[in-house]
Amino acid sequence: MKPENVSTDLLLFLTASPNAVMFLRMRVLRSKSPDLNLQLAELTAPSSLLDAQIEARTREIVEDVRARGDAAVLELTRRFDQVSLTADQLRVTTSELMHASLSADGELRESIAEAHANVAEFARNSLRHDWRIKNAHGARVGEKFDAFHRVGIYIPGGTAPLISTALMTITLAQIAGCPEIVVCSPSNASGTLNPALVYAARFAGATEIYKVGGAQAIAAMAYGTDTIRPVSKIFGPGNAYVVAAKRLVYGQVAVDLLPGPSEVCVLADETAEPAWVAADLLAQAEHGSGHERVWLVTTSSRLLVAVEKQIKKQLQTLSRREQVEKALDQNGWLIQVKGMDEAIALVNQLAPEHCEIMTEDARRISRKITTAGALFIGGYSPTVVGDYVAGPSHTLPTGGASRSFGGLTVDQFQRRTSVVEYSRSALKKAAKSVRKFAQVEGLDAHGFSSTVRLNG
Repeated sequence: MKPENVSTDLLLFLTASPNAVMFLRMRVLRSKSPDLNLQLAELTAPSSLLDAQIEARTREIVEDVRARGDAAVLELTRRFDQVSLTADQLRVTTSELMHASLSADGELRESIAEAHANVAEFARNSLRHDWRIKNAHGARVGEKFDAFHRVGIYIPGGTAPLISTALMTITLAQIAGCPEIVVCSPSNASGTLNPALVYAARFAGATEIYKVGGAQAIAAMAYGTDTIRPVSKIFGPGNAYVVAAKRLVYGQVAVDLLPGPSEVCVLADETAEPAWVAADLLAQAEHGSGHERVWLVTTSSRLLVAVEKQIKKQLQTLSRREQVEKALDQNGWLIQVKGMDEAIALVNQLAPEHCEIMTEDARRISRKITTAGALFIGGYSPTVVGDYVAGPSHTLPTGGASRSFGGLTVDQFQRRTSVVEYSRSALKKAAKSVRKFAQVEGLDAHGFSSTVRLNG
């Protein structure tokens, strides 16, 4: 089926068509292709957050941890992370925290402090505050906001120590005022966490850090074990098993988002710098899962060809070339459209996690992008500054979920409670309507609950 709001006159550089021409690890499809509509449907389809087999395996892990606690966590850690730990080795010790602090060089300390300051300042301005008004009866009503007492934050492991993710999550909990901030992250083969990650987590405000990863970490934080006490809400990105675990424990605890592999869409016209566009596409493709999605949507054929050349050139210099090529092969798209209106419509259909706008009058164009997780306006605003230091959290919805959800914000670490305070005179004003509602609904006790206070 043809996706809504997407024209069939597009000149597209897409993936997988019998008429496609190999293009680096990305492929070329022109508008006359007989399967154009199918390709457009593939392009704009949201990535699935639910895989039945992954969910079934994850359910087994979650239930095992729920039933056996630490014993299951330790066994699953041996199986999946190839490291044998005892229960008393799961928590990062004071000596390990000290080692991490001593290992951090001056430049790392400065970078972490700089990023933390921006994230913290952004979060302070996003906090929700108590408020009160008087309603039509003269009663005081309002809301109050309290930090969750104990929250859990998952930091992915893998081939890169994601110190940025630690700062973009833990800092928000710290600014919200959460007294207990529990961090879980998978250890390496030697049974330790990367010292830079430990230092960043502690600097941002973590009060407990555990060497536990995957779905078992989510289950441990949700249900609790002898070593890891349960939390009220779980935050942070992860792989497909982590996302599935968060879905499964929802209700036992609250969760923030279900973020999947990273995405970037660059919306550009002839004024964009090809080397910058190519660098930003490659940057998001290098995360490592191979399921990252990168798109260029442009009105300029000249730019598209120039970006092709830059991708080929820059790819040769990358240390993670294999991971980048895998992502480009599966989900790399270069798209030329006839005009900016079509470009905007396609971007809104994609609902990308990150949307960079490199066009004339980029601010004006940005107001028309209504489904992106985060906007990066102008050529000097690459996604990587949002990943690391700009201020807003980089934990964002993916797979088209940003049509319905926003990214992680500090207020998600706050509980909302409504507040109602009536006086006798205010209740008297409300009583007539209360009695009528109770009468219509056939709930006599409801009506008496208000009138008993006014009799006599």
